[in-house]
Amino acid sequence: QVQLVESGGGLVQAGGSLRLSCATSGLTFRNYGVGWFRQAPGAEREFVAAISRSGGSTSYADSVKGRFTISRDNAKKTMYLQMNNLKPEDTAVYFCAARGIHLPDEIPGSYDYWGQGTQVTVSS
Repeated sequence: QVQLVESGGGLVQAGGSLRLSCATSGLTFRNYGVGWFRQAPGAEREFVAAISRSGGSTSYADSVKGRFTISRDNAKKTMYLQMNNLKPEDTAVYFCAARGIHLPDEIPGSYDYWGQGTQVTVSS
């Protein structure tokens, strides 16, 4: 059974930082591209960042570029999202996802497996 479990969310003041983790099991992690998405109340799920199987290629939404960094540790079967200079508009539930086939990073339908989400709240 494939599982993706996020952790590291919480409440932080604007300008602060958080590091999200996503631990995986039940899949050959190194064979999957992975990404982070977020969903605010009443909004659609939106792409945040993605990283290739080897970690050599990354992509980011314009809204987080320069503030967020995605990374992965294939030995630990875990992916990360370092979030710096957080803004109130970053408040959302953050989801990690994994895809076995190379499809567009930014489309939720490209991903085969999803975590349950972790809440990030940024106060002004």
